[in-house]
Amino acid sequence: MSTTFCRLSHRPLALVSSATLAAIGLLVGAAALAQAQPGPIPIADFVRRGNFFAPVMSPDGKLLVVTQRTPKEPRDEYATVIYQLEGMKLLSAVRSQAGFLPLRHAWVTDTRVVTTLGQEFGTVGEPWVTGELIAMNSDGRGIQYLYGYRRGQSDATFGRDSLGNVADDRGSGRIAQIPRVLDGHMLVTENPWGVTARTSRLYDINTGNAGRRTVTEINQPGFGFVIQSDGQPRFAHGYDDNANYAVYKFDDANRAWQPFASAGKGDLRPIEMSSDHSKLLGKLSMRNGPYALIREGVDGTGRVTLAQDAVGDIDRIERGLPYQGPFAAGTSMGVPKLSYLEPERSDAMLHKALSAQFPGAYVHFNSVSRAGKRTLFTVYSDRDPGAVYVFDATSGKAALLFEFQPWVQPERMAELRPIKFKARDGVELHGYLTLPPGPSDAKRPLVLVPHGGPHTVGDTWAYDSDAQFLASRGYAVLQVNFRGTLGRGPKFEIDGYQQWGGRTIDDLVDGVRWIVAQGTVDEKRICSYGASFGAYASMMSAIRAPELFKCAIGYAGVYDLPLIYDEPAAKRGGRAHQYYLKVLGQDMDQLAAYSPARQAGKLTAPVLLVHGGADETTPPVQAEAMRDALTKAGRPPEWMFVSGEGHGFYGEKNRQAFYEKLEAFLAKHIGK
Repeated sequence: MSTTFCRLSHRPLALVSSATLAAIGLLVGAAALAQAQPGPIPIADFVRRGNFFAPVMSPDGKLLVVTQRTPKEPRDEYATVIYQLEGMKLLSAVRSQAGFLPLRHAWVTDTRVVTTLGQEFGTVGEPWVTGELIAMNSDGRGIQYLYGYRRGQSDATFGRDSLGNVADDRGSGRIAQIPRVLDGHMLVTENPWGVTARTSRLYDINTGNAGRRTVTEINQPGFGFVIQSDGQPRFAHGYDDNANYAVYKFDDANRAWQPFASAGKGDLRPIEMSSDHSKLLGKLSMRNGPYALIREGVDGTGRVTLAQDAVGDIDRIERGLPYQGPFAAGTSMGVPKLSYLEPERSDAMLHKALSAQFPGAYVHFNSVSRAGKRTLFTVYSDRDPGAVYVFDATSGKAALLFEFQPWVQPERMAELRPIKFKARDGVELHGYLTLPPGPSDAKRPLVLVPHGGPHTVGDTWAYDSDAQFLASRGYAVLQVNFRGTLGRGPKFEIDGYQQWGGRTIDDLVDGVRWIVAQGTVDEKRICSYGASFGAYASMMSAIRAPELFKCAIGYAGVYDLPLIYDEPAAKRGGRAHQYYLKVLGQDMDQLAAYSPARQAGKLTAPVLLVHGGADETTPPVQAEAMRDALTKAGRPPEWMFVSGEGHGFYGEKNRQAFYEKLEAFLAKHIGK
């Protein structure tokens, strides 16, 4: 398949080894030593994207696989790059076809890796997983297309960005499990596409020749499997056609899948089996509250709570030694915090020691070698996009491998402060406030930045380029995890269903009113700005509370809710249609009342609309409807439309131009 991938001879310039930093007790982040530079931070520092991500160490601790991005106009190029960790010697670099990127990597032997492919449709939101799996050796040879909709095509057509081609595998494949004995096999879940697809399958795939055998199947679409260490599936779970979560257990006696109801009740989400196959690790919500981490017998009895939080889901799980289960778990609410489940384990003690050496940062273990001799870990914070290190247990030292965005100077970035307040109906809400440098008694202009989704994990404690850019220009930034956001149990999410223009906007407006009451911001200089759903919420907030907002900015937004039912995803029916019915509702009068494009006469604040002509997530007709409605109401918006861009701009020049326009618009309407 030489036309699909080619080995690159050059070494990526940005991925270089460093000298050993110090003994573990003396680790010092290089960024902490940097001196702040005078003058405003260039816009380019906020629009540039990192060149490396998804690092995974081989099971024997000798190799590193990472995705490399090469900036190009109009579309970036990506490659799967493999290094020998000792001396950071480049072994191979295999380029992906234009439009595709390696999203995740998994080692199936000490020298063979499988990559999951994806596609970017814009920089707003996560890339779309195509469901394709590619295997290659560490030297870049032995490339094998294992699963995907282009399986069986000739080299001449393989890899082209053409979703309409005839293919053998018309669905999405994802790695379910790598066997303990690394023999080049893996278990893969298949979820066929199409509204008539009814079956989810589990395959055993030989990564050397793409041979496969069916392990099991269940007559439910889009399900995943929880598998024992011996490769036998025990649980299947997922959302049915009515968008309701369901769990099945394999009945050995009848050799069939049966609905599973835990003896302990509650909303149980299976995660993994214990090494002896007797227990299930899962997330559990009781009475619709936050999900806790629990372990119980496979018969649903003997439940033990391992970690829980009064407000947030246990959504962070740290793993160390292979096949030993998690050693720590915690919540993303506020500043992430962990509970050590087995504090005497060697990997838990190492994590605690490393965390102590990076105060104010979060340490995440990417991978640990099978003997625990080497640990690949990431360190990041609200001010630092992060860096990747490798710790060697023999020497007791750690070495810096690369930084995700090395040009960012953490000491010049603003703190992301967790906040909480009461909504008008008494429900406690959480979010973050970013304040620019300056006197503590100064009242800053405020930008409300609603997150996208909306039914996704919302704003979390991490580096946020939008918030940092706005803070660098002197604006306070408010981010609210409104109802509908994941991370606080099922009820909190469901309370946002069919409330996009109602309770969701109430929560955002209540957050603004709360921060104004604290005396931190200037109540006469407030603007709203968001992307995707955040753009919708930005407009609706200014419509619902016109006395608060002096301007509103929408980037890659949705503005006319009834139009969503005319889009291809909704028209296909099946689970997509059921999802829209569940989260949007089908009361067209209410949807019209909740649509900024149909309420434009109530929007008195100046508006900036930014959109890409190739946006498939929120098609251009959405932005055009908003623009036309405002123009008809006698208040035409400022307009930035780039024909070749998708759901968020790819090109750095276009992102630079957008930030320049954003900065100028804010300065015009709420001051510099």
